[in-house]
Amino acid sequence: MSSPVRILIADDHPLFRLGLKFALQAQGFEVVAEAETGSQAVRCCREAPIDVAILDVRMPDGDGIVACQQITEMGLPLVVLLMTTFQEPALIEAARQAGAKGYLSKETDPADLAQMIRHILAAPEQDWLPAKQELPKLTPRELCVLQLMMEGLANKQIARRLGLSIETVKEYASTAYRKLEASDRVTALFKAQQLGLL
Repeated sequence: MSSPVRILIADDHPLFRLGLKFALQAQGFEVVAEAETGSQAVRCCREAPIDVAILDVRMPDGDGIVACQQITEMGLPLVVLLMTTFQEPALIEAARQAGAKGYLSKETDPADLAQMIRHILAAPEQDWLPAKQELPKLTPRELCVLQLMMEGLANKQIARRLGLSIETVKEYASTAYRKLEASDRVTALFKAQQLGLL
């Protein structure tokens, strides 16, 4: 009989850790370590025999992506999965670059999570992360205009801040909206945030 898969859970919310621990144990896994910060997660991976490290993307003292990068660089025989409520393409790509083998929503059903863990362990050389999404190619000036909009500035104030005419600011904004497939300022800013551009 094979030994159970040993798992580390790293998340700064104790209740989430507890719930995930019970869910994973019910699926036949063994939670051998817990951490509430990125640096603690790295230390646990160094000190304990772990097969799978499940890291929250947003944690204090070294977030999940930074911790994943550090764990990957140690060359340990384990896989890292990131769990998050954030699905921005830029974060997913950062996770891929850091060496993560999976990028899952915190709303994933426990049975689906267990199945994903087993698939990844069976073929860790595969890329199990969501497919790459082509980001809109906004120019630095278009991004700057959107960022100032995000700060609550009106077109007139943006023009003054950047030393441009109001018509030029409107043109940059219009081009950015078109690239983001947005019809107005609110939608454009929301989409830019979701894509991790701002």
